[in-house]
Amino acid sequence: MKGKIVSIHSFRGGTGKSNVTANLAAQVAMTGRRVGVVDTDIQSPGIHVLFGLDEDRMGKTMNDFLHGKATIREIGFSVGDHTGGGEGRAKLAGKNLFLFPSSIKGGEISQIIREGIDFNLLNEGLQTTIKEFDLDYLFIDTHPGLNEETLLSIATSDVLIILLRPDNQDLQGTSVTVDVARSLDVPNLFLLVNKALPKYDFAEIRKDIENEFQAPVTSVLPLTFDMADNASKDLFSLRFPEHEWSKALTGVVDFVLSVK
Repeated sequence: MKGKIVSIHSFRGGTGKSNVTANLAAQVAMTGRRVGVVDTDIQSPGIHVLFGLDEDRMGKTMNDFLHGKATIREIGFSVGDHTGGGEGRAKLAGKNLFLFPSSIKGGEISQIIREGIDFNLLNEGLQTTIKEFDLDYLFIDTHPGLNEETLLSIATSDVLIILLRPDNQDLQGTSVTVDVARSLDVPNLFLLVNKALPKYDFAEIRKDIENEFQAPVTSVLPLTFDMADNASKDLFSLRFPEHEWSKALTGVVDFVLSVK
């Protein structure tokens, strides 16, 4: 089976996209699959923090690849070999989970913003990542909104998960994203609701959003102070597997693994 590209996207920032992407990738890796995570939010990278990787240990990044200074093989960081502390991350020891981070250095971020991205090279990098690391799944943490690299990620995806909050601004933006994804013939389009107030009827939220967008909702994740208190210090679903947020997230894993 050729490795599948799973893009996690949201129309607006603040939806919890990086947290969801990191935890979902970790949960899939826990099933024994070979998993990669690419941070294509190059203007504002951050998913590396969830994997315990700081700037001093980061080494080569996607920025170096895009500027011809590194190969994909040099960028791949084995989370299973370097869990970086954290009770949750420690459970990934020995697992085949690889992170392909973007640079957090201001100068390199400015260069990308100023010069742009070679989208053919980025696409080539994604395909090379799957091949060189023999991945079953490659998760892409996209940049919010609909810029060019996000459109490329969507277009090359086998699975697109659009993350949204039960908020009117998010609903309107998601409508635009769904229309674009359908115009690009994304084969598997799913929705994932995050930060739903516990007082809401989650079954009703799922039903309403599925009816509005005519797409399956993989799960509804609750807004929780426990997640906020975690403050990206660890992978929440691995540290607190019995938490309601974690249990709701594991339901998304079944959707990802069911895609043929």
